Amino acid sequence: MKHQLTAVVSQEGGWYIAQCLEVDVASQGETQETALSNLKEAVELHFDNPRATVVPSVEKIEIEVSGD
Repeated sequence: MKHQLTAVVSQEGGWYIAQCLEVDVASQGETQETALSNLKEAVELHFDNPRATVVPSVEKIEIEVSGD
């Protein structure tokens, strides 16, 4: 299924930064085209189903929070 998303590209120094506005994903490249291509790949990976090779463990942790 194809989706159209919005990307903003800015230049910082010698790099182009591409950021998707609909999801919190960004990438970079030495050219605007490379930054957009890298962003497309990163967004596709963002929506990929995770493939765990090892069953994750769920643990509880205890912390102490000081009261101000």
